[in-house]
Amino acid sequence: MNSHYMQGLDWLILAAYFAILIAIGLWASSKRKKNGSLFLAERSLRWHHIGFSMWGTNVGPSMLIASASAGFTTGVVSGNFAWYAFVFIALLAFVFAPRYLGTKVSTLPEFMGLRFGQSTRNILAWYTIVTIVISWLALTLFAGGILIRQVFDIPMWASALVLLLISAFFTMLGGLKAVAYTNVYQMTLLIVVSAVLTIVGLHHVGGISALIDRVPADYWVLFKPNSDPDFPWLPIVLGYPVMGVWFWCTDQSMVQPVLAARSLKEGQLGTNFTGWLKILDVFLYILPGILCYALFKDTLSNPDEAYLTMVENLFPVGMVGLVFAVLTACLVSTIGSALNALSTVFTMDIYVKRFRPDASQRRINYVGRVVTVVGALIAIVLTVAIDSIKGLNLFNVFQSVLGFIAPPMTAVFLLGVFWKRATTRAANLALTAGTAFCLIIGVLYLWPPSWLQLPWPHFMMLSFLLCVILMAMMAVVSLCDKKQPTTGNTITALRERPARLVLTLWSLLAIVMVILYFIFN
Repeated sequence: MNSHYMQGLDWLILAAYFAILIAIGLWASSKRKKNGSLFLAERSLRWHHIGFSMWGTNVGPSMLIASASAGFTTGVVSGNFAWYAFVFIALLAFVFAPRYLGTKVSTLPEFMGLRFGQSTRNILAWYTIVTIVISWLALTLFAGGILIRQVFDIPMWASALVLLLISAFFTMLGGLKAVAYTNVYQMTLLIVVSAVLTIVGLHHVGGISALIDRVPADYWVLFKPNSDPDFPWLPIVLGYPVMGVWFWCTDQSMVQPVLAARSLKEGQLGTNFTGWLKILDVFLYILPGILCYALFKDTLSNPDEAYLTMVENLFPVGMVGLVFAVLTACLVSTIGSALNALSTVFTMDIYVKRFRPDASQRRINYVGRVVTVVGALIAIVLTVAIDSIKGLNLFNVFQSVLGFIAPPMTAVFLLGVFWKRATTRAANLALTAGTAFCLIIGVLYLWPPSWLQLPWPHFMMLSFLLCVILMAMMAVVSLCDKKQPTTGNTITALRERPARLVLTLWSLLAIVMVILYFIFN
């Protein structure tokens, strides 16, 4: 989207978006108690704040553009990553959330510290910080910086700085409460604009039946045969759960809104709302790519430009500015959540726990703000470094690397919660040696040396196999460990039965998901 696509009205709309965003952020910050915690919004979040925040953290502009690109090249099959997620969001709601809220933890390393002890908490805290800085901040800024550079024609460091200034402003001023309240506004805007793009595209194609006629029949199938090189059904069914448990149940940036829920009921309703919002991913992000294929397949050479091609060709002046506002909203939402998660983990798990257990809330908030600034500066340096490496699709490489980061976390959290016999030694071994093992396999998979040509399984099947190996290793070490774990009994789950409304809405969501999978196969 080059600057000549932005006319006077577009700039005006973009300015109005930022004015409203800042006003909401200031209002949300004023609602925070003086010297109240920045990190968990005084545990006051309602279901809509939780749902929009989790969805907003998940929806970066790179995902939006990549989804349209996948729609253009392969149809709805990548929708598995959106719709299959509801199983793991349900796992968060009914298995993990009662334990997280029952122990009143601020961070997930703190939760694992209760289960396995201080050594596990320390390892997991640093593990989480590195993951947030690389996967959430640097990569999101890299993707967003490319967009902003196209519109404003400014260098990558300046693009990253602009995005971080806006996101850090809310994180430092009002903490999670400001991030959550602004997410509601930003994600509502995203839904409206993306829905308009889909409807306008359908109108240009000539309706749903015309669209079905103009694209290949297998564009409407979610489960492709195992011979499909990109999306075989078995690796998706077995491999996605490894990513799903890590991403939706154990990642601090994703789970923090649930930790801040007013009650378990609000947390379970909020996660349910996230599940409903994930259904929209296919219709708001993937379908525009399929529509682009039907309308512009003869003129578009780069599928990554599918989303912006639809915008430039179908939207009038004014709407282009609104779309850019939406893309910025995606960025601010993801970066804001990541900065808040980074600040929470470092302050609570490292500063307070190890150095100043008696620190006042005012002092804790001050350290949290300093960490936000330092994290932002490190992220800018990493973003510029990523941008300086030429000739490599680093974004895809990093996304693949995340698949190799997930197995240790998934193994430790699943056995830590479901198997009382799992020991501290087994957990620490999985998080240290297990992570090193997974990353070595990842490097060999992504950059195989000439002397080692292995018939690798599909990337997601490899993620599944790594997780199974780590869980087996943890089981053997635990059973051989004569010293019984003594810390596991400190984890208490909330014993309250799920509210009738919660069970009804989750049952309804499950029925809808089964129907959707039936329709699209």
